[in-house]
Amino acid sequence: MAGSRLEAALAGGLILPAGLRIAVFAPRSDTDLSALGLESCHIITGFRPDRDAFAAQGYDCNSAPEGRYGAALVVLPRAKALARGLVALAESVTDGPVIIDGAKTDGVESVLKDMRKRVDVAGVVSKAHGKLLWFLAGHTAPQFSDWALPDNQQIEGGYYTAPGVFSADGIDPASKILAEALPEKIGAHIVDLGAGWGYLSRHILERTTVKSIHLVEADHAALDCAQRNVVDGRAQFHWADATQWMPPKDVSAPRVDTVVMNPPFHTGRRAEPELGRMFIAQAARMLAPSGHLWMVANRHLPYEEALTAGFAHVEEVAGDNRFKVLHAQRPKARSRT
Repeated sequence: MAGSRLEAALAGGLILPAGLRIAVFAPRSDTDLSALGLESCHIITGFRPDRDAFAAQGYDCNSAPEGRYGAALVVLPRAKALARGLVALAESVTDGPVIIDGAKTDGVESVLKDMRKRVDVAGVVSKAHGKLLWFLAGHTAPQFSDWALPDNQQIEGGYYTAPGVFSADGIDPASKILAEALPEKIGAHIVDLGAGWGYLSRHILERTTVKSIHLVEADHAALDCAQRNVVDGRAQFHWADATQWMPPKDVSAPRVDTVVMNPPFHTGRRAEPELGRMFIAQAARMLAPSGHLWMVANRHLPYEEALTAGFAHVEEVAGDNRFKVLHAQRPKARSRT
């Protein structure tokens, strides 16, 4: 509901500099930015589906800031370190109002409390289960430099991760179960759909029979980590929406042998099993007629129906009381069109 809070703020004292660019950090695809004007906004997001949604509307988009801005809007993500890092980044590139918007469930109350200890908050709008606030940057020394995002950290196994990416603090237990269940003979041409920071791909590349693996990931920061974690000439990296991506045309391998995935199943705090079903459908489209899909999911998620609709054979091959590893073979012809 950022749009309604922005309109209320503009009517209640927030003044935007005329003719200067406005940096918009991490907006979701449904964020209403009409109050700012399309021509003024520079969308800065590392999440490819959001970037594609705004680009389709005609917004200028990038994954990082470019130059300086007359104002900035930060749409708070749920991850605390990432949220504060974006505030610090916005302050560092802005010479005017820095606007913070978020739902109460995204931690905006905590951000407001901490910000008031450092800067004069020029205004606060409470509306639609959230808050919008702003302060002026560029007129004093930076007040939030200690909130800046740290360099990528190393976790167990020597893997690099970044704040805000999935499983940033340790190896995801579901991915570990899937890695242990994968067969030695997994195929020559592989796709890791929703590859994250590269845990599964690095395990798969221990097999000398693998000729290529495509890591497909929508989170730019996670993909950057994957490029540090998976140092192998057989790996190719794609910043893309996994529900839309198809492998590049290759005469020697028009379709892939195997897809592996630990698909996301939520947006924000709301469970969205449909995301996993979309991953399954896309996997079926890209696989060879004799291809295999290996996936892990929370045990309560109802993916078997989608798998049975798209594949000739489906079975649970491993798991525990929390997770299940599912193996599907031979995508049905209609699924591959």
